[in-house]
Amino acid sequence: MKETSIDQAYWEQRWLNGSTGWDVGAPTPPLREYIDQLTDKSIRMLIPGCGNAYEADYLLSKGFSSVTLLDIAKPAVEQLRARYAGDDRIRVLNEDFFRHQQSYDLILEQTFFCALDPALRKDYVAHMHRLLHPGGTLAGVLFGREFSDPGPPFGGNKEAYEKLFSPFFTIHTLAPCYNSIGPREGTEIFMIAKT
Repeated sequence: MKETSIDQAYWEQRWLNGSTGWDVGAPTPPLREYIDQLTDKSIRMLIPGCGNAYEADYLLSKGFSSVTLLDIAKPAVEQLRARYAGDDRIRVLNEDFFRHQQSYDLILEQTFFCALDPALRKDYVAHMHRLLHPGGTLAGVLFGREFSDPGPPFGGNKEAYEKLFSPFFTIHTLAPCYNSIGPREGTEIFMIAKT
């Protein structure tokens, strides 16, 4: 397998080259429908590896008031800071996820987990657990398939995710998405896990 250095420089180069194939131009239906079920608009939430953060636009349109966007790529962060300038409902941070130290009620996962080297997955789960308040929720979409090309993205399966997340979380949902966008149909798993 070809080795790839997946670091800040890698992601910034992807942004500068316009190599953002994960970007579908809108929040995906699984996350939209999950957001639609949330009733407490004051919860503190994080979107790590947020990219263009279409989910944030959707959250604001639904009345949510405390959203933190985090990305390691400066070009993405600069665009977001310009877009949300003066909006105190949104906080945009240019940070490494693994060094982030705030605390949240909800973390939304969309294409961040699959972008990380699989060697970091145990660290991802442990750090997600640290970032959530007791009773907090990690919710979002994981790939339910493997990829033939060297990643990112990196895939996985339900059994591996259960083994990975269950030491830190109570898994409430880990099921195939019924509402994925066309190109991802049959390849996504929706997860809801609580601390």
